Amino acid sequence: MRVYLPATIGMLRKLVSEGKLQPPGGTGFALTPALRESYTSGDTEELEYAALLDAARASLRLIGDDDQELPRRVVLSVDVDNAVVRPDLDAAVVKLPGPIVFDEVAAVHVDAEDAEAAVHAAAEVIDAADLGDLDAEFTLGEAEDHELAWYAAQELPFLLELL
Repeated sequence: MRVYLPATIGMLRKLVSEGKLQPPGGTGFALTPALRESYTSGDTEELEYAALLDAARASLRLIGDDDQELPRRVVLSVDVDNAVVRPDLDAAVVKLPGPIVFDEVAAVHVDAEDAEAAVHAAAEVIDAADLGDLDAEFTLGEAEDHELAWYAAQELPFLLELL
């Protein structure tokens, strides 16, 4: 199953240095039956993109917890067999019972430098946006207007060197 894991730049560094990474709470996002049912239309690629965007939004919460890290949303695309679907939490939520290893990483999605100000602002108001604050939702939308850049897993060490 392809799972999208929210992450930070610091978590990427840990994955490269240690070869494995424990997702916070074991939480990831995937194209689950519940996610498919929640959309009236859309092919597999579109629905997987929706799961990726859920992970990107969750990445904002991780950024908000770490003031020392670059404010860039990060999503790891991993291929695993042990994800457990959790529709009781949300339509796309899955849980992983343990860490992922570098070999399971299919791709990495990261904000470009020009998104940093918008991402930093969104990380500060993500909770307010979830509670319906219209100004916070607008701020969140500005960050989400930035497309995540795609990197192959083998490019990850070089990406981190350039940051």
